[in-house]
Amino acid sequence: MKKDLSKMTGAEKAAYLLICLGEEVTAEVFKELKDEEIRWVSNYMKGVDHVPADLAKEVVNQYRKTQADYAGLFVDGSDFMNKALASTGDDERVESLLEDLNSEFDGKPLETISMMEPRMVADLLKNEHPQTVALILSTQKAEHTGQVLGYLPEELRSDVIYRIAKIEKVSPEVIHQIEDALQREIGGFVKKDQHHVGGVDKAVEILTRMERAMEQEILSGIEAVDMETAEKMRNLLVTFEDLHKIDNRGMQKILREVKNEELTLALKTAPETIKDKIYQNISERAADMIAEDLEALGPVRLSDVERAQQGIVKIALRLEEEGQLVMPGKGQETLV
Repeated sequence: MKKDLSKMTGAEKAAYLLICLGEEVTAEVFKELKDEEIRWVSNYMKGVDHVPADLAKEVVNQYRKTQADYAGLFVDGSDFMNKALASTGDDERVESLLEDLNSEFDGKPLETISMMEPRMVADLLKNEHPQTVALILSTQKAEHTGQVLGYLPEELRSDVIYRIAKIEKVSPEVIHQIEDALQREIGGFVKKDQHHVGGVDKAVEILTRMERAMEQEILSGIEAVDMETAEKMRNLLVTFEDLHKIDNRGMQKILREVKNEELTLALKTAPETIKDKIYQNISERAADMIAEDLEALGPVRLSDVERAQQGIVKIALRLEEEGQLVMPGKGQETLV
């Protein structure tokens, strides 16, 4: 079906234009765009496998006004997008964007929610049925969902996390109904009959992004209605204190990625077991410096300490996913 330039959105035109201009130019342009703008353009790039010559000419002419002709291009849009993003040189940003763009939702259902401020999302959802809230938040990144939950009424948090833990699959019809109710425009179509959006693993991932006090409050609420599910979640949760169970080699890999100031902050409330474990796996000089900094550290917000601890746990979990270390516990079999 021939593309009508007059009916294309700005982001779609930009996607075709950048493909025509090449990966190097696209990488430079991406450096100047906001993350949400990159998501909009890249969502169109993902679906491109051919740029007809006449469309290439129209797009380039509209931008430059001087191009007389432009040959058609056959491309792997998804591969092109990955290479262009990788060329920006910002690995952390690239990882975050690719996680969004390559999620199991073809066309990013409810993408607008992911780009809204957590407080705004909470205001939008606070009067919805808990099951609806759970379905919506189960489609989002765990960190974003954790932030949204922080703004929801206290009595709603446990209910929502519990419902996320019990979700296994959801039909596209339900997704479409939610989208229609929110009156938000999303791109693409759901191609599979059902999607995995929740489950205990998802609920646990969300909890690990939240403050410890709120995490425990939510788990207590779930225990009141379903002790078995709460126990499964507790078995999967990894806390900062659990890191002392990691072998020395694994701990050294974690600590190589942690800045000294973040490590000092994380140790502010840490038990001696974790302090000893960390001191054993850094140089004596570094251990002495951190111990001195810790002793001189004045009062700090508990939320800042927990944020630093959660950051280190996140590094450990990522290294485990990459196969660089093993996290004892988490419901795994006994290590030998």
